[in-house]
Amino acid sequence: MTAVCSLVQQAAVDDGKHYWPPILGLFRSVTVALTYMRRNRVQDELAETFGVSQSTISRAVTWLTPLLGSVLGDYVPTPEDLDDQTQYVVDGTLLPCWSWASHPGLYSGKHKTTGMNVQVACTLSGQLAWISDAIEGSRHDTHCLKESDVLITLDPTEWIGDKGYVGNDMLTPIKKPECRDLLDWEKEFNRQINKIRYVIEQVIAHFKNWRILHTDYRRPLKTFTQTISTVVALHFYQLSAE
Repeated sequence: MTAVCSLVQQAAVDDGKHYWPPILGLFRSVTVALTYMRRNRVQDELAETFGVSQSTISRAVTWLTPLLGSVLGDYVPTPEDLDDQTQYVVDGTLLPCWSWASHPGLYSGKHKTTGMNVQVACTLSGQLAWISDAIEGSRHDTHCLKESDVLITLDPTEWIGDKGYVGNDMLTPIKKPECRDLLDWEKEFNRQINKIRYVIEQVIAHFKNWRILHTDYRRPLKTFTQTISTVVALHFYQLSAE
């Protein structure tokens, strides 16, 4: 917390701006913003906890969320940072939000709810390596991965994914043909692939300990992608300190 507050303080000095409500001060404002993202608590509850109004909590969250993403942005790996000699396991996950009638593209037929899709990659040992930018939840994992451009300079044969990535030259389980059941060796092959893939499920579960990404996002939709980017930066920053 002290290190994060120092970064925020320096950014405020550099920009000549005051990014937090005076009644809360720097430390408590950062605490409010982090608590909101970590626990996805209702702002009225945070207001009661910190002894201020809901509008003060809203200002702290609104002002500090993008700033935290900015000051911690250097901790977020880009596709260019991935090692072309390393094998990666990839999977997509839906970050849920409220349903907005004006944004039907948020609805995921796979998950039967609305949200944004991000692609997550880790090493075979379960070390988080990369998280993509968010794309509307109606998009298929293959589309989202291609939009990220992560495989432009990397060999897809070194990547492992689920059946949603069939056709990308990656190592994936074998789909059941329409005309027959899977053969015994095909079933065994799929079991072995799934034994490897469990690491990405654990990595995603750990990432979603930030409850703002696990339960419905309640703030205006236009702020969702920025919040996702900030949480990604916070998560990588947290991992760098472990």
